[in-house]
Amino acid sequence: MRSRKSLVALLALTGVAAMAAVPAQAGTAKQPKKTVTVNDNYYGPSKLTVKSGTKVTWDWTYDTTDIHDVKLVSAPKGVKQFQSGAAAAGYEYSKALTKPGVYKFICTFHVSDGMKMTITVRK
Repeated sequence: MRSRKSLVALLALTGVAAMAAVPAQAGTAKQPKKTVTVNDNYYGPSKLTVKSGTKVTWDWTYDTTDIHDVKLVSAPKGVKQFQSGAAAAGYEYSKALTKPGVYKFICTFHVSDGMKMTITVRK
């Protein structure tokens, strides 16, 4: 029969092994993500619906030769305005959209060409 001390040690080691098998983020939800491509004179897609808290990444495609940006022009009350840098191929810009409502974006360089998009954020 095992001594009480060795039984306690065995149980402790079993518990450590079980904890090591559990992923580090167990119980936490992953942040939802969506990607919008920034192409020459259009965003793809131009309309998008996401859940609150979604991290939206604008990805300038590698064949994008013109300079573009992403500027928030209207949003739900209380959301601070933001704008990406001006960039071309290979650039990314991300923002988490947490407040439900409608967000409207333009490319300040190509607004006259109709380069705009709308993201609707739902609870």
